[in-house]
Amino acid sequence: MPDLRLTILGVPLNAIILTCAIGCLGAVIASVLRLPLPFLLGSMLAVAGVAAAGMRPLGIAPAMPQRLRMWLIPVVGVAIGGTFTPDLLQGIGRWWPSIVGLALFIPLVHWCGYQLFLRAGGLSPQTAFFAAIPGGLIEAIAMGEDAGADIQMLTMLQFLRLILSIVLVPLIFTILTGAAVGSASGVQIDTGVAGLGAWDVAVLMASGIIGFVLGQRLHLPGGVITGPIVVSGLAHLAGLTAAVPPGWMIAITQLVVGISLGVRFLGLPRGTLGKAFGLALANCALTLGIGFLFALALHGAVGEKTGTVFLAFAPGGVAEMSLVALSLQVSVIYVTAHHVLRILLSVLVAQIFAGRLR
Repeated sequence: MPDLRLTILGVPLNAIILTCAIGCLGAVIASVLRLPLPFLLGSMLAVAGVAAAGMRPLGIAPAMPQRLRMWLIPVVGVAIGGTFTPDLLQGIGRWWPSIVGLALFIPLVHWCGYQLFLRAGGLSPQTAFFAAIPGGLIEAIAMGEDAGADIQMLTMLQFLRLILSIVLVPLIFTILTGAAVGSASGVQIDTGVAGLGAWDVAVLMASGIIGFVLGQRLHLPGGVITGPIVVSGLAHLAGLTAAVPPGWMIAITQLVVGISLGVRFLGLPRGTLGKAFGLALANCALTLGIGFLFALALHGAVGEKTGTVFLAFAPGGVAEMSLVALSLQVSVIYVTAHHVLRILLSVLVAQIFAGRLR
């Protein structure tokens, strides 16, 4: 038996084991119910439910090292880099209409969210403004704190934007396509070549590690995933390997990401959480609705399906939306590139207009 007094990355081992058990149970239930992305959503909802309710199974509060999530996300980046092909790169020139559309979409949904939080939520202008930023969770919280926003409400609204997008977007695709995204009953993630040789493993590991370090050192938006995407993409374009991480690694990454997101609901005040949930749900529905209209208008101009463009405009996390794109086997590079640009534009627009709040 392991010594349960041990800690991993500062978190007690017994808490990690219990939390992983809850997350795995949620993933199994989600798979049985044929929910989209069962490993991600099932584990997240199960752990979040226990954490938000203040439950302490066996006297232990749910906990998970957040750094573990950061260390596994490069797996997704390496997998996305595996989709780099010369034919794909030739299509990048067609993306400019949706890039222009994204530059219009960001300030529009930011303004709509700001008005919603200000008028319907009764929040202060500072809190409403930074809570409405449709990307860059960490940057939004940091800027809001400097501006004197209600940091607890701001954090909950930004976090719930991410969570609700992760939940709603796969559900929307499941309803539209009739197949569960990323489940055994739906589209499967491409696992690459049948057998990974020692050289393939070495190239993929090097791509993930080097990309992770470079992404952090260069301060790239979402550097833990964009760095590995770039390095892995270059390795595949150079013909060093044709392989991508196997499906079981993607599944484990989804599980850890879901559990890590779920534990963040621990300790949130229930009354404030209820208000924040209602506001975030309304804002998310508004943003997704506007994003769908942009997708309808732009899909023909960029030569992508409406769902692909919609996924590129959805206000979720880069890693999580990329996982959805991988599951759907759509243009993953297109989706990921737009999400990186969404974060950059969101922070830039916020910085430009933040001065008017003072």
